[in-house]
Amino acid sequence: MSARSLPADLSPDAGRIAADAGLALVAGLAVLGLLFHEEAMSAVKVWNDSTAYSHCWFVLPIALYLAWERRQNLAGLRVEPLPWLGLMAIPGVVAWMAAERMGIMEGRQLVAMSFVQLLFLAVLGWRVFWAMSAPLLYLYFLVPFGAFLTPYLQHFTLQFSLVGLTVLGVPFYADSFLIETPSGRYFVAEACAGLRFLIAAIAFGVLYACLIYRSYHKRALFLVASIVIPIVANGFRALGIVLLGEALGSAEAAAADHILYGWIFFSIVILLLILAGMPFREDTVATVREVPPAERLPGARLRAVAAAVLVAAFAASAASASAFLDQRALPVAEITPPSLHAAVGCIAAGPVVHTPPGTPGAVDPQGSRSVAEYVCGPVRLTMTVQVFSTRANPSAIVQARRSLAREDLADEMEFGALDVQGQGSWRLATSANPAAMAATRLWLDGAPSRGGLAERIRQARNSVAGAEAAPVLVAATLQFPRSPIGVREREWAQQLLAAFLGAQAGLDEQITNLARAAAGS
Repeated sequence: MSARSLPADLSPDAGRIAADAGLALVAGLAVLGLLFHEEAMSAVKVWNDSTAYSHCWFVLPIALYLAWERRQNLAGLRVEPLPWLGLMAIPGVVAWMAAERMGIMEGRQLVAMSFVQLLFLAVLGWRVFWAMSAPLLYLYFLVPFGAFLTPYLQHFTLQFSLVGLTVLGVPFYADSFLIETPSGRYFVAEACAGLRFLIAAIAFGVLYACLIYRSYHKRALFLVASIVIPIVANGFRALGIVLLGEALGSAEAAAADHILYGWIFFSIVILLLILAGMPFREDTVATVREVPPAERLPGARLRAVAAAVLVAAFAASAASASAFLDQRALPVAEITPPSLHAAVGCIAAGPVVHTPPGTPGAVDPQGSRSVAEYVCGPVRLTMTVQVFSTRANPSAIVQARRSLAREDLADEMEFGALDVQGQGSWRLATSANPAAMAATRLWLDGAPSRGGLAERIRQARNSVAGAEAAPVLVAATLQFPRSPIGVREREWAQQLLAAFLGAQAGLDEQITNLARAAAGS
C-alpha cells in the first residue's frame, strides 16, 4: 500500500455511514430534544443573558467544522451499532433524577448531553464514534456549566490582589471582598472573578488543540495552559485596576470601564497564548494508507434503530418518573399570611396581597403567596412570603428564588450573606442592572435552611416522601430608581434590609407555624 494525501471529498464509507445511521440518529435526537426541551431552553436563555456563556452560540458551528475537517477519518469504517449500550443509560436516568429532584439545572443539562453522546455511541459503534470524538465531545460546551467555580475564582483574585499590593508597598485594608486603599474602595465582585474569561479560554483552548496538535500530550499541555494562564492573568487584571486607581487618585475612574479593560486584556492573553503554541504546531497535512471500502454490516440499519429506541426509552423513563412525582404534590392548606409591619422609616404602599392556591393567574397553582410593599425613602421594598406544597419540585423553589431576587433580569449578580440580629444569616443577592438587592431565606421542615448541598438533598427527599412542614420562601427585595449603585448605596441598602427584617418581631416563629399549617399538620 502506498501513502497518499488525504482527499478533499467524502469517502464512500462516509456516505454509507450516513445512510445506515442517519434515520436512527435524527429520530433519536428529535425524541431527546422533546424530552429535554426545558434543559435546552434554559441553556439558550443563559447564552442570551450571561456574557460568560455567549460563546456557546458558536459551539455547534465549530463542532460541525471539526466534523467536516475530520471526515476522512471515516475511511475504512462502517456503522456497527451496539444496542446493548442502551443499558448504559440507566446510570444516566439515576443521575438526571437526582439533579432534577435537587433543582440543579446544570446537572440535568450535563446528563441530557450525555444521553446525546450515548445515542451516537450506541448507533454508530466504537470505531466511528472515536473517529468523530472531537466534534461530538465538543458539544459539551453547549452546557453553561462552571458557575460553581465563581466563589473560588473570586477568592483567588482577591488574594492575588492583596499579595500584589503587599509586595508593591501599597497600603490597604481588606474586609471580605472589599479592598480600601488611599484612592478609594474596590469591591471584588463575582463579575471580577474571571469566570467568563476562563470558560471562553477553555473552549478556545480545546478548539486550538484539536486543530493545531495531533499528539495527546501537547493537546493536554495546551489545555492546562488555557486554564492556568487566564486565572493568573485575571489576578493581574484586578491588581492593575487598583494600581491604576492609585495612579489616577480615584477608584471610580479606574473601575469605570473595568469590563472593557477585561475583554481587551483577555484578547491580548489569548493572542499571546496562540503565539506561544505556534512553534509546536502539528497541523501539517497528514497522510494515510489507502484502505479498501468497508463492507456494510448485515442488519446495520435495524440494529441502529434498536439502539436509538433503547436510549430514548430510558431517557423517557426519567421524564415520566419526574412527572409522576409532580402529580403527587397536593395544594397547600389555607393559611393566614404572617403579620408584617413598616419599620425604620418605611411606609406601607398598600394592603398585603394574598394569593391562595388555585387562584387564577397564581404564580404557583399548588402554593400561596403574600406580597407587601413599602416605600423606604428613595427605594421600594417588597416583602414576599411564598409557600410551596410539601412535595413541591425543588426546581420550582429554585426558580422562585431566582425570580424574587431579580436574577432572571440581571446582567450580573453578586451573592453574599446578610446577618440579621436575632434571625441569623440571609442569602443576599445584588444586581447592578437593573439595580436591585434581595435578601432571601428558605424554611425547610419548619426551620431556616443553611443552604448548600444538604438543602438540595432535603428538598429532593421531601419531594418524594413529603414532609410535616411546607417549604416557605421569604424575600425582601429593594428596587433602586437608578443604576448602577455605588459602594455607599450598597452598604446603606444592606443596613436597611437588616434593620427592616430585624424589626419583624417573631418572624421565625410565624413562618414555622405557617409552614406546619400549610402542610395540614
